[in-house]
Amino acid sequence: MKHIQTPATPQSQADAMDTMSWDDWDELQRPTPEMTEFDGVVASAMSRRGFLGRVLAMGSGAAVMGAGVFKGSTALAASDRFAFDAIPIATDFTIHVPEGYSWAPVAKWGDPLFSDAPAFDPVSGVTTEGQARAFGENTDGMELFNIGGRQVIAVNHEYANTRTNLARSGGDVTSLDDVQLLQNAQGVAVFEVEEAEDGWRIVLDSDLNRRITHQTPMTLTGPAAGHDLLKTAADPEGRTVLGTMNNCGAGKTPWGTYLTCEENFNGYFGSTDQALELSAEFGRYGIGLEGRYAYETYDARFDLSQNINEPNRFGYIVEIDPADPTSTPMKRTALGRFKHENAACAVAPDGRVVVYLGDDERGEYLYKYVSDGVYTPGGDTSDLLVEGQLYAAKFTDDGRGEWIALTPEATGMDAAEIAIHTRLAASAVGATTMDRPEWVAVNPVAVEGYCALTNNKNRAVKPNAGGDETPVNGPNPRAENKYGQIVRWYPENDDHAAVDFTWDLYVMAGNPEVHDDAYAGSDNVHKGNMFNSPDGMMFDSAGLLWIQTDGDDSNEDGFAGMGNNQMLVGDPVSGEIRRFMTGPKGSEVTGITWSSDRRTAFVGIQHPKAPFPDGEGSLARSTIVAIKRDDNAVIG
Repeated sequence: MKHIQTPATPQSQADAMDTMSWDDWDELQRPTPEMTEFDGVVASAMSRRGFLGRVLAMGSGAAVMGAGVFKGSTALAASDRFAFDAIPIATDFTIHVPEGYSWAPVAKWGDPLFSDAPAFDPVSGVTTEGQARAFGENTDGMELFNIGGRQVIAVNHEYANTRTNLARSGGDVTSLDDVQLLQNAQGVAVFEVEEAEDGWRIVLDSDLNRRITHQTPMTLTGPAAGHDLLKTAADPEGRTVLGTMNNCGAGKTPWGTYLTCEENFNGYFGSTDQALELSAEFGRYGIGLEGRYAYETYDARFDLSQNINEPNRFGYIVEIDPADPTSTPMKRTALGRFKHENAACAVAPDGRVVVYLGDDERGEYLYKYVSDGVYTPGGDTSDLLVEGQLYAAKFTDDGRGEWIALTPEATGMDAAEIAIHTRLAASAVGATTMDRPEWVAVNPVAVEGYCALTNNKNRAVKPNAGGDETPVNGPNPRAENKYGQIVRWYPENDDHAAVDFTWDLYVMAGNPEVHDDAYAGSDNVHKGNMFNSPDGMMFDSAGLLWIQTDGDDSNEDGFAGMGNNQMLVGDPVSGEIRRFMTGPKGSEVTGITWSSDRRTAFVGIQHPKAPFPDGEGSLARSTIVAIKRDDNAVIG
């Protein structure tokens, strides 16, 4: 296998895999030609005043830009909905929270879920067998479930950091055992937690504890199940898959199951035959001849020259029942196949289930699924994520939009092809290319949805992977967007199942200390709360939006004054945003859920730099932390 490296600076395999983002790795494997149609669109043309003037000229400027954009607006009046004072940035290697709050680790990479798993070794980490019985790497989306009065967390383990996880072999993948360790470090963990006098802890050996890895059997359902493109020699019927991978964001169904989302699955596949010709559909999904972890060298299932259909079996939403550790996870192909970020559920007035879905790649699309059947508490839910209609979003610059149904008539593809090659279907109907749609959040106290558009350096520079143009447009208003924004929409007639909607921008992230144009951000961004790359989002029970970031933490140049990645809280009514937490250097703050009594917030810290959280002499460990108010009042 060739070492993965940037064009300018050779690196070891481990260095490259641990320092290169998935987006940059994708582009290195699949370079996109420069776009020439938009040569006239340059950052300097996007003055802040000019941009706001153009929005006002549309006739509904306040609607398009949302609360908090215009200086002097009553929307920017001080809010009394925040139970904390904003904190400053940090650039160190620990966590900071407001005065009156405290944090402590709950679960760290390598912590045993069962007493037969060996203890974590601070120098070498965990064994291959032990990792299958322990908390995994790179915690991401998570949800808490109250099961008969017991509190159970289901959490994703998105990907591996080889330099950390394979410290025993210097960080390089050199054997099948190395591959199996990485496979066991990823996937999903389900485990019971309890609060004791000294804080929250894992309930060791709980009968609800479970690890789901790249080798766990699961069932394909929906229109793609049994299709020829999903059949392999090991599964000639195309209905049983081993494993789930690159599990990013998450979701929780109204009936109490966990939705885990397969994102950058393409990087796990490669070919030992470098002359193998791959299809255009593989190109659209970033599947190439070289995998990120060398799985194909040691595990034939991931070798395209031996198993060409295996990648078509990943990129789905997977439903898991946390109350039954013996249950088989279900891959719900009706919700489409792409780089799923999270799955935000709502129930329409007529009882149909709506799931909002983002495809986290530059220039890809925002989707929603609407079930055919209706949800009845206590009723049969087995087909609600099997039979339904998938839509892609189309935004117009006048603050309106529609959900376009991905039907055979509209796309020229049959139902199974739409489920397997969803990106091609969305391109066929002319959906709006977006700036990396990440988490979607649905407000529990108002009928509105939010999507974090984290950033897109290629906006108005390059097409997406399918050749679709990416011009500056309403919800994506800045060329070469390195800061990101959050778009908000209001379904027609307060019905999440409706086809039509109106939209605005809740916030445009930016740096007002460096820029005086649109890259300064919207007017609810200022020196005291500026941030970049909004990613994770979740509403609390009061309707406040918790925003987590995964961006540039260099604290230099265009990112000066932003510090480490962070978690902020936004008020959708006033537009105000306050910084609540800063993560350790090098980390992404991702995933949040609350205890049943809402007095504890569980927050994920992914890929921190050492010595977090154990101190000098230990490998860095991705960690779930518990944050509480010192007076034990409700936090969310």
